[in-house]
Amino acid sequence: MKRDLLAKSLAQMGSKAAADPAAPAPKVDEGTPRSLRSMSDVLAQVSSQSAQEIDVNDIADSDIADRFDVAEGLDDLVESIRASGQQLPALLRYRRGPGPRYEVVYGRRRIAACRRLDIKVKAFVKEMDRREALVSQALENSARLERSFIEQAIFAARLEDEGFTRIEIGEVLAVDKGTLSKLIGVARDVPSEVIYAIGAAHDAGRRPWLELRRLMKDAGVPGHEVLALVPQIGAPEDRLAVLIDALQAREAGKARQQAPKTHAAPLTPVKGTPVAFKARGKRLTIEVSEGREEGFIGFVEERLDRLYEEWKKSRY
Repeated sequence: MKRDLLAKSLAQMGSKAAADPAAPAPKVDEGTPRSLRSMSDVLAQVSSQSAQEIDVNDIADSDIADRFDVAEGLDDLVESIRASGQQLPALLRYRRGPGPRYEVVYGRRRIAACRRLDIKVKAFVKEMDRREALVSQALENSARLERSFIEQAIFAARLEDEGFTRIEIGEVLAVDKGTLSKLIGVARDVPSEVIYAIGAAHDAGRRPWLELRRLMKDAGVPGHEVLALVPQIGAPEDRLAVLIDALQAREAGKARQQAPKTHAAPLTPVKGTPVAFKARGKRLTIEVSEGREEGFIGFVEERLDRLYEEWKKSRY
């Protein structure tokens, strides 16, 4: 539902027909969640405007990013804009106070590409409060981007810090209650410095991050020690895997140390000899304490078949 609603609004924003201020706002089904209906109204208002060309130096970044590295894969976007121009405008909101006049709502990569090309960015500008901006950012990027699990986790936790309820966060991120709980749990329990040292890890999925959270909670290893275990090189997925292996090895070592130690029963000496033995169930252990008598072990070994035959005859 969220993606369909947003797609329609974005399509209107790029169409000539939407430039008519008198055009009616798109109808939204009454069953649509409230936060999505209000965002549809915002997008409908934006769609009545024409995109402006804004100097990139007049744009401040949002302080809540929903992806770790804007520059990742940016070269392709730069070349696309160089060849065909910027096809989809960014969305900005007005800022208050000193510094840049605008703040990015969404389109950070488009702005970064235009900055690299030293050209102005095409953008819609809207008077929006912080809450509207965050909902819009979440909706647009959820429809256009494939966030990694940990990027979505960090963004979900920051939305909660901003006062959004978990129901609202679930709506804008299109995740169920259980998934949202896992996302926020990882973001809360794994230190941010560890997360950013690992990276977005797009190919890792959620299981490794959930295992990292479990290991950190169970082992109680301080964050600075965990950070020291993160490799400095390699892909984010590999760094995450190496860290998990290291913490699992620690966990196994700790379990071995805490395991109760069993003391073996002493051997029974054969009176007047350096030989001792222990018989337990189906096992017989023979030990010779003096090196010069070690040959006795081989002597017994060579005669085991005869000893067995002698025992068998005596039994029957």
